[in-house]
Amino acid sequence: MDPKVSIVIVCMNRMDLLRPCLESIRTHTSVPYETFVVAYMFTEDNLKALTEEFPWVEVVRSDEIRGFSENNNLALRKARGEYVFIVNDDTYIDSPVIDSLVADFGKLPDNAAVVSPKIVFPDGQVQTCGRQKFTGWGYTLRYLHFNNETRRSKWTMREGLFRTYTLNGAAFLAKTKIFKRLGWFDETYFFTPEDVALGTRMNEEGYGVYTDADVILYHIAGSTASPLEAAIKPARVKGALMFYSRGSRLAYYLLGAYCWCVEAARSFKYLFKDCSDPASKNGIMSATARNVRHSIFSPLTPKEIFIRYYNLLRSK
Repeated sequence: MDPKVSIVIVCMNRMDLLRPCLESIRTHTSVPYETFVVAYMFTEDNLKALTEEFPWVEVVRSDEIRGFSENNNLALRKARGEYVFIVNDDTYIDSPVIDSLVADFGKLPDNAAVVSPKIVFPDGQVQTCGRQKFTGWGYTLRYLHFNNETRRSKWTMREGLFRTYTLNGAAFLAKTKIFKRLGWFDETYFFTPEDVALGTRMNEEGYGVYTDADVILYHIAGSTASPLEAAIKPARVKGALMFYSRGSRLAYYLLGAYCWCVEAARSFKYLFKDCSDPASKNGIMSATARNVRHSIFSPLTPKEIFIRYYNLLRSK
């Protein structure tokens, strides 16, 4: 019997996160499903643990440098379910989230493409409950952390099952046929905003994106500074500028100049802090600001930018 849902999880060698995620899915899911784990840069020990502890999971090895879109697409091309459930490894559920989202599609019009849960941090704070339309102006506010995605609006923080504009890549259920027709995730983007780009495209092509505020998924989402941020953020900013400028060179240069100035101000701030240890938070954030400035007007793609700084980190 074909599965109703194909679950896709990308995990970067973090069995400590993956175990509770998989165990919660197995405990709280009744609809027929198949599960793919994209084992990204896994050690042999963790790969062995994954296959022995979770024999019901199909492992997709990913041993080359790939971003979120590319890694998910490796598994999505194997999906047999009517629906696909994209979910981060640092999440868990304590109720039948997948079953509830599948049931939601029975209440929605035929053009519905996605239903997302309310995504909540373990302390109860809401991360997202629907997402509004993302614009270049909105990005300038988000860049300085002035945005608030938990403010009630037409598209966000409503009750029950409601139409929203775009989605959060941490967790969503999509109709496989529609997702496939759109070419899965856009691999132009390496670290964001592939989820926003997908939801935006769905809306622009007449598909509906929905959120069920009564269905809750927990997202751990660690906030500690990682040395990889000096490679991740430059790629993330480059991808965001490409998306928000929407093909306009003028818009790209205006947004890029704004981001460059913000990062220059951050670099100036770190001149007055102790950054002698490159592995310290100050050292990481100083290097990140510098790398973002050097990447904004670079001809390199987001992936090429990540590889460049990732290799520099490895050589130190």
